[in-house]
Amino acid sequence: MLPRDSERNHRTGESESKTHEEPKSETKKLKNLSEYAQTLQLAWNGLLVLKNSCFPTSMHILEGDLSVINGLLKDHSSGGKLTQLKIAQRLRLDQPKLDEVTRRIKQGSPNGYAVLLATQSALGSVGAEGTFPVVEPGLQRRLLRNLVSYLKQKQAAGVISLPVGGAKGRDSTGMLYAFPPCEFSQQYLQSALRTLGKLEEEHMVIVIVKDTA
Repeated sequence: MLPRDSERNHRTGESESKTHEEPKSETKKLKNLSEYAQTLQLAWNGLLVLKNSCFPTSMHILEGDLSVINGLLKDHSSGGKLTQLKIAQRLRLDQPKLDEVTRRIKQGSPNGYAVLLATQSALGSVGAEGTFPVVEPGLQRRLLRNLVSYLKQKQAAGVISLPVGGAKGRDSTGMLYAFPPCEFSQQYLQSALRTLGKLEEEHMVIVIVKDTA
């Protein structure tokens, strides 16, 4: 009798722990980077655009200040967050250029920068404002891994000047850098690497820095 009872209790305990204590056991069960991203705070969900392609992307905050993201990714017409970010420039992954980005991050610390993990967004998921952005006519929706392999091939990061459309009045200005997997980006994913063992899924590390006066 006793063993069966304890077995039953064990089973119900198990099902309860799955519902109530998920965050505690989450680290053991994470299988990939998308699952790891779910443990981080969602900062942005929308479309990254390059030429005629758009890539549904979710960005989760790894470190830095969320207010930098909210301030620099603001859509002035709606007052909400931008749902589309167009990559117009590239930054070669040369050491002097990377040193410059590192310098800007240090200059912006602690509350003038943010580092984010960008992963493929589920196509049906909603954006920050409750609806997934509509793809503009002429843009082809593609998977984020296509953008990652393009940047890897070019050995470059994508660059976006912020705010989109230029600063108005006393707005803050800044830059967004979208890094494909490289030595520079991996330094921000040490915790993910420890948790998962290896980072097989295509991803990007996004660095947003506010210009200092």
